[in-house]
Amino acid sequence: MATQNRGTRGPSATATVGLAFAAGVLVALAAQRHKFEELRLRVAEVEQSDRQAMLTEQQRLQFYLLTKAMEDPDLAAVYSNVQADSPVKQRQYLFANALYNNALLAYRVGIVNWEELHGHLRTICQNTNFRDYWHAHQPHRASLKAESTEAKVGRMVDRLIRDLDEADTEEWWVVGEPPEE
Repeated sequence: MATQNRGTRGPSATATVGLAFAAGVLVALAAQRHKFEELRLRVAEVEQSDRQAMLTEQQRLQFYLLTKAMEDPDLAAVYSNVQADSPVKQRQYLFANALYNNALLAYRVGIVNWEELHGHLRTICQNTNFRDYWHAHQPHRASLKAESTEAKVGRMVDRLIRDLDEADTEEWWVVGEPPEE
């Protein structure tokens, strides 16, 4: 005579159902986590895009103010507390500031990478008017937080100027290596 099983399950059947349920939960959690990671990456992209847009807009405003200051010596006197020998020198300092900030913005928004920024700044640092501007504004850079992007770029320019001064070659375009980012 055979024993009939009427709706009772053994321990292995219960374990199988439990494992299937757990596997289903794990699959659902993995899919949810994947979707969450996709959303997090998308939010990060949008935030980066917004930051770049704000930096670009701020650069436009700064350039507008610089342009006004270059056109009017009375406004130039307000723009910086560094005293220049002449209105011409003051405009040169303002223009040097515009060149530097343009390079800095290009790096910040990802148009150029660290090595490209180094090459661009090496070219700018060849100019004696830029060097005069850079040395005159050293006290302004001293107040930057050491870990800030602008402080890191400032140290790069300081090193470039030092390397160019110490170089024993006329081939300035090969002088200096970009420091670690």
